[in-house]
Amino acid sequence: MSIEVHAASVRFENVTKAYGDVIALNHISFEIESGQLVTLLGPSGCGKTTNLRLIAGLEFASSGKIFIGDQDVTLLPATDRNVSMVFQSYALFPHMTVMENVSYGLTIINKNKQEVRELAEAGLMQVGLEGYGKRLPSELSGGQQQRVAVARALVLKPAVLLFDEPLSNLDAKLRRTVREEIRELQQSLGLTVAYVTHDQEEALAVSDRIIVMKNAAIAQEGSPRELYIEPDNLFVADFIGDTNLLKGALTHVDEKWGLVKIDRIEKKIRHRGLPVGETNISVRPNAVQLSTENNPNTIEGTIAFVAYLGDHMEYTVNTAIGPLFVIDYRVDTPFANGTKVFAGFIDRGISLVK
Repeated sequence: MSIEVHAASVRFENVTKAYGDVIALNHISFEIESGQLVTLLGPSGCGKTTNLRLIAGLEFASSGKIFIGDQDVTLLPATDRNVSMVFQSYALFPHMTVMENVSYGLTIINKNKQEVRELAEAGLMQVGLEGYGKRLPSELSGGQQQRVAVARALVLKPAVLLFDEPLSNLDAKLRRTVREEIRELQQSLGLTVAYVTHDQEEALAVSDRIIVMKNAAIAQEGSPRELYIEPDNLFVADFIGDTNLLKGALTHVDEKWGLVKIDRIEKKIRHRGLPVGETNISVRPNAVQLSTENNPNTIEGTIAFVAYLGDHMEYTVNTAIGPLFVIDYRVDTPFANGTKVFAGFIDRGISLVK
């Protein structure tokens, strides 16, 4: 037996969630298209897990509407929504075998024994754990326990699958492997997935789209590339990866482009509707190019810190506009600490932010 899911979209319309005087979500609207993996990303307390619990029916909106597919589920209990959730702690029953854990949800909804067994075996095969059915969770690694939790969710054939910080209990190397497995599974089965994390790299790696949250509201949403290359505001620029937040002047604009002056550097950048005058600029560390030659359109600086990270160098460069954090892939010819350098900016990875 194979596992076939019928994925559905998720839509929030002006949803607010309040706990007394505390606003956890403030008039949130977004859509997760069927078959997409969308990550809710943000710092602790921003409201991302509250969104997940509202989709699952573990919490109810104070106002607004929630749709799964074309169905208004705003007031439906969790038992009446075709949604499965993979929890941060995995929530496996320690006294049950792997097979019993995967089968548990199916037995609750009164599936016959033969169908339960076939679906559970298909679920374990789907996550690469065939032959592990008789083991206890304590006999598995953290990554294997995570797969059991995913299999248990998959066998219910959910219209929407929810992940709440699924990799937080794993070490760094295993996190990379498991996130790749989750992404591959989501794409191969065409699952609709809402995925919560505070880890920016994880969000960039697995997502079709990312919704960045701040203080119970949406700060920006878009593809990983859009959020990294052109963040809308200072919060998103600083939260999604490393960046240099600089002050400059927007001196001229036309329909699309603006001329920006940063010290003696002038760059043509999309103005994104910002007016002429002082402006904030986000410059990604790999958008800074260092040279010992005094080239035009550069800023003079001094190497203040050097770190070798195997495939790249990291530098802090003290300049007249403040310290610049730089990533440089020329590991065979590094700059020494104290070297006088000139920093220029390439076109990719530099944007105006509000």
